[in-house]
Amino acid sequence: MNMANVIEVNEKNFREEVLEADMPVLVDYWATWCGYCSRLAPVLDELAAEMGDQVKFVKVDVDHNRSLAQDQSVQGLPTMILFKDGEAVEKITGFMPKASILAKIKPLL
Repeated sequence: MNMANVIEVNEKNFREEVLEADMPVLVDYWATWCGYCSRLAPVLDELAAEMGDQVKFVKVDVDHNRSLAQDQSVQGLPTMILFKDGEAVEKITGFMPKASILAKIKPLL
């Protein structure tokens, strides 16, 4: 799954890439076995291509970064969490169409 505009983050670079980012960050918690995650990937890629200068898009593979998922109480997949100024401000669980995700992001800009 190649997501050119979406950065893969892990336990080592999460703080730097997400918590210390100078713009809002949408973190996609996903797993390779999650069908809805696969469907969500191109949607997020599109959003990242369109909004990359305003919002940073990153993804966390929960199978390899369990502590990051636990820190944010991620229960189901996919889960997207919007961070602003190092704080989780919005949690979106489940697959959502592009317009719905955009509606969640817009107030943070």
